Amino acid sequence: MRTEAILRALGDTTRLRIMRLLGTIELAVGELSQVLQQSQPRVSRHASILCDAGLAVRRREGSWIYLRAATEGAHGSPLTAAVARLLSIAEQEDPEFAAQCEEDRVQLAAIRNAREDKAAEWFEAHATEWDDLRRRHSPDEKVEAALNRALEGEPLGELLDIGTGTGRMAELFVEGASRIVALDKSLEMLRVARAKLQHLPAEKVELVQGDFLSLPFDSASFDTVLFHQVLHYAPDPLVPLREAARVLRPGGRIAIVDFAAHQQEELRERFQHARLGFEDGQLVGALEQTGFASEPPRSLEGDTLEVRIWVARRIDALGTRETTRKAAR
Repeated sequence: MRTEAILRALGDTTRLRIMRLLGTIELAVGELSQVLQQSQPRVSRHASILCDAGLAVRRREGSWIYLRAATEGAHGSPLTAAVARLLSIAEQEDPEFAAQCEEDRVQLAAIRNAREDKAAEWFEAHATEWDDLRRRHSPDEKVEAALNRALEGEPLGELLDIGTGTGRMAELFVEGASRIVALDKSLEMLRVARAKLQHLPAEKVELVQGDFLSLPFDSASFDTVLFHQVLHYAPDPLVPLREAARVLRPGGRIAIVDFAAHQQEELRERFQHARLGFEDGQLVGALEQTGFASEPPRSLEGDTLEVRIWVARRIDALGTRETTRKAAR
């Protein structure tokens, strides 16, 4: 019985502490071990009990195992959400438990700082390359404002940020979306994004390692899909666009921010761009071929690179647009 498994799982102080921590932030087993000052095998056993009871969810990211609380929504249920509320009340009513949780949060602050330090090191190492690329196109603030305008007017719902990079898009849209899944193939980039996004509510943002050629999600899982400066890494854009169409619900939207077609060949060598931007007709055709009805693109001219924003809507098998379900989830 699931209720019995949950109550048994909660019958240990360490597991209660883990649940309070996971209610704040997603943590690797090794990070939990540091916070709790217990051995990693012991923490792993506690984590397994919580996961088996449905109170936590584990996910592998390279050689690391990350844990997040199962709250009401994508991973949880009203029962697991009620457990989270119960533990919050317990911390208010039990001084001894509250003192232990506060000590854990002090240790957690060290983990957060270490993440930020590593992210800063990464930015410092790559600053010259990034600055050079930014100088070629419109300022980031201008592009972000244009993207906001392109998507305004209806709820974002559950948003998938493909190729999240530093996590900037997730940070930008977290207020407007009911939930954001930030996906990247690079473990290094995910760790940078995790440091940038760790101040956001754990239940609103989830980071996932994965490839845009084979998205690790069920069909019809999202209301909005975003490709921000990532589609040019695809030798054949039809493949990631088909995957985006698969995971979008009928009537959902896709937004693509990328370069207009250009001739700067050095971007292939320095930045591993597989494609030198996109012609409007080429990308609109690819969208139509993969099940989308597109809007006219928006253009932002830069120094030597022009940024364009393409927005399109997922259509159903009959080619008609669904407009009845647009409430934010």
